[in-house]
Amino acid sequence: MTTTTTTAGGVKVVKPTVAGHIHDYWGRVRGGDLGSLPAVLGLIVLSLIFGVARETFFSPLNFANLFTQGAQVVFIAMGLIFVLLLGEIDLSAGYASGVCGAVMAILLTNHGVAWYLAIPAALLTGLVIGLVLGLLIAKVGIPSFVVTLAAFLAFQGILLVLLKGGINVSIRDEFVISLNNDNLSVLWSWILAVGVVIGYALVQFNRMRARAARGLVTDPVGVVLLRVGGLAVLILATTAVLSQERAVNPAINSLKGVPIVVPIIGAFLIFWTFVLGRTTYGRHVYAVGGNTEAARRAGIPVDRIRISVFAIGSFMAAIGGIMAVSRASSVDPNTGGSNILLYSVGAAVIGGTSLFGGKGKVINAVIGGAVIAVIDNGMGLMGFSAGQKYIFTGLILLIAASVDALARRRAAATGTR
Repeated sequence: MTTTTTTAGGVKVVKPTVAGHIHDYWGRVRGGDLGSLPAVLGLIVLSLIFGVARETFFSPLNFANLFTQGAQVVFIAMGLIFVLLLGEIDLSAGYASGVCGAVMAILLTNHGVAWYLAIPAALLTGLVIGLVLGLLIAKVGIPSFVVTLAAFLAFQGILLVLLKGGINVSIRDEFVISLNNDNLSVLWSWILAVGVVIGYALVQFNRMRARAARGLVTDPVGVVLLRVGGLAVLILATTAVLSQERAVNPAINSLKGVPIVVPIIGAFLIFWTFVLGRTTYGRHVYAVGGNTEAARRAGIPVDRIRISVFAIGSFMAAIGGIMAVSRASSVDPNTGGSNILLYSVGAAVIGGTSLFGGKGKVINAVIGGAVIAVIDNGMGLMGFSAGQKYIFTGLILLIAASVDALARRRAAATGTR
């Protein structure tokens, strides 16, 4: 399955074959390490079903709407990934996003504060919320379920107080509104797309070169090319669709280009993926989630890690709240409520993050969020009621949790975990 060569410096380099790489991957899948595979397959199947049932599902306008509709859920789910990696839960994330969005909206509208001060105020609010939750859980020893359930109830009240009993606060700041409503120009959309593909290719090949120089096992060149080519097809095809005119009357208001929220999601995806995968902090998060006592004995500051993940979770919830307010151009008592929390947790779990801790990636939030957005959007186009949407989404979440539990059992039986 592998070949070994020796460089001029005497360093042996192991080069697996493509067949060997596929064999190893299939072995991991059979051993219970499914990752995001079920979610990706589900996303493809659901898209095909809705696309066949309703032609408008694959229209450029509806395709763009999927990104803006799912942004709040994706951002909150990104933060929940960190919490779930420790085997904890945050039931307050939805209304925490609403409180942070309300803080920004009130500062913008009622007090005339500029966006570059109002947005940091909302983010700081989210950070403080997370730190308080984390301290209560890590230092006082209250279970996260109890603390965040109490916060869930309290934040509903705080939101009502901020909105003076339930009034709707509209915002008129063009920058804030543009975050989840406007698009990049077609030119900048293509520049961004090509730049991402080139950047990803450079990272992949540089990683392969660095590992080879240290005599470590590298992925076959064919596999790396397949990854880069697959991403290129996905991004360039998406950009081509979003670069089409989507407006009903272009003469009045032209709608072309990638939504601004897409590169924002991408930036956070890259940043948090780097944090979890390439930093000591990320390794500590996985260690604590995998075995808390072993991590403590290894000298990892468990309490600080636990506090930090709740801070990150509420910080990302604040960003989700900002995006929700941007899309609606207002904030009301339902901002962050209704099904937002359930969809966010569902996105993380459906995407492949384990509810038992120790397994998950930030990309799971994006993939799971896409599944949630497709279900909500597709069933809406087909005329399903809200009740039917909830039932179907609940079943998908139950299936995802069942797959996770069965995969863990399979991994334990085969000794791969």
